[in-house]
Amino acid sequence: MSEPYILVLYYSRHGSTSEMARHIARGIELGGMEARLRTVPAVSSECEAVAPDVPASGAPYATLDDLRHCSGLALGSPTRFGNMAAALKYFLDGTSPLWLGGELVGKPAGVFTSTASLHGGQESTLLSMMLPLLHHGMLVLGLPYSESALIETRGGGTPYGASHHAGADGKRDLDEHEIALCRALGQRLATTAKALETTRG
Repeated sequence: MSEPYILVLYYSRHGSTSEMARHIARGIELGGMEARLRTVPAVSSECEAVAPDVPASGAPYATLDDLRHCSGLALGSPTRFGNMAAALKYFLDGTSPLWLGGELVGKPAGVFTSTASLHGGQESTLLSMMLPLLHHGMLVLGLPYSESALIETRGGGTPYGASHHAGADGKRDLDEHEIALCRALGQRLATTAKALETTRG
């Protein structure tokens, strides 16, 4: 059996969400657990369009087994009209077999997002990603105000999860507070997962 890991599952169109995923993964490692980065393919309105089995770059595509065997989950998406992107929703809509078996019940989860505008739906997107996690019985974690970056940030950052203001052109780099909050979320997921494993063991 493989070592316990936290799955960092995300969809990224222009790179900001994938950059957040890497900082969250670093936080998971600081928390003493392995991070497993996975993405999902874009969806297409063309019925015959098929994505390659392996993406040209970045993280591999997620499978249900990646989700089934994780000890915790960080779920990320850019904002699409205040909601998660269709590609991530499409993947989550296919997780009914895990729901039927209760395979994610009791596992910790957190969410993260990137938006083009500062008030472009960060919090509603984070909340939209929490809904399927609650249906799966996961334990949803936010970011506490004991994280000083949450109070000091002039960009992204909410108590509902890590966020990033990418700017209208999508090219604004993550600032120090956004990075700190990504890492804090990852570390919190790892320490919570480890504590839960101890109580179950």
